[in-house]
Amino acid sequence: MSRVVKWGALVSGVASFVLVFGSASDVMYGVSHGGNLLAYWHIALAWVAASALGTTFVGSALYLRYRGAFWSRLAHSAGELGFLLVTLTLLFGSFWGKVIWNSYWEWTDVRLVTFLVVWFIYAGYLVVHAGTDGGSGDRYAAVYGVLGFITVPISYVSTRLWTPTFHETTLGNPDVSANIDPTTLLVSLLAASLLYLYLLGLRIQLHELEDDLAARQQRR
Repeated sequence: MSRVVKWGALVSGVASFVLVFGSASDVMYGVSHGGNLLAYWHIALAWVAASALGTTFVGSALYLRYRGAFWSRLAHSAGELGFLLVTLTLLFGSFWGKVIWNSYWEWTDVRLVTFLVVWFIYAGYLVVHAGTDGGSGDRYAAVYGVLGFITVPISYVSTRLWTPTFHETTLGNPDVSANIDPTTLLVSLLAASLLYLYLLGLRIQLHELEDDLAARQQRR
């Protein structure tokens, strides 16, 4: 399956580039600019980031229930990748925001602020995991991974809970004014998802090697 995922990520990634730069319109919200094409990867990365942090939540919960080492590895691996994806989402969104809003950041926008809170929460998760040993330390990180996830759905529904300054509610909103090509977005989302799955598998394998090396050193 890793080979299928790897080649799937490569093929869909190339297809995403071709569609974004070959057929997608650079006109969004009435603004014509090449920077608008970043929107396809910004949106795709945001959704895959949510999936990764959701995996951290599930892995943490299952570790607290069953105490299996695999669940701890899964939660931490997904948390690392989720934090990276959230960072890239913020960066891509800032550059796109400069095109659309003429500003890299707006503190009045509820989606931006809540997503930044997510970034800080999972930066804290990685610090907690790195600053604790196995066993009881893994439990602390797992509890953090479960409780911290509440910030993710809050951020994603924030435009429905509060009045957004810039970000529009996209799903189920017939009046959304962004000119997003659905085919290009779906291919970009598929590429980001497969790349995430491939990197997740590699990171879990690296965790297994690290744990095996630590166990051998303890036996010496």
